[in-house]
Amino acid sequence: MIITTTPNIENHQIVEYKGLVFGEVVSGANFIRDFLASITDVIGGRSGAYESKLNSARKEALQELEKEEKKVGANAVVGVSMEYQSMGGDKGMFIVVATGTAVVIR
Repeated sequence: MIITTTPNIENHQIVEYKGLVFGEVVSGANFIRDFLASITDVIGGRSGAYESKLNSARKEALQELEKEEKKVGANAVVGVSMEYQSMGGDKGMFIVVATGTAVVIR
C-alpha cells in the first residue's frame, strides 16, 4: 500500500477515486508521564515520554487510514495530511487524525 502526502504517485496512474478516508486515534497521557514531562519542562530539554506517545499515535492513525483504504477497495492513499489536537482539558487527552483520498492505481 502506498500512502503519500503528494496528489499523485510517480510512475503510477490513478484510475479511480474512492473518496476520503480517515484514521483517528484518541490517546491520553498518564499521571507519571505528565509528572516526568513537567520536570523536563522545568529543567529544559525534550519530553521523550510525550514524543514516544505522539509517535505511537501517529503510526496508529496511519494504520487506521490503511484499514479504511482497504475497506473501500483502494490500493493507495494520496494527499495525506496529519492533524494533532489536544482535548479533554486538563485530562491530558489528544487526538491524531490522518486524512487522505483513497485511490486505485496501476
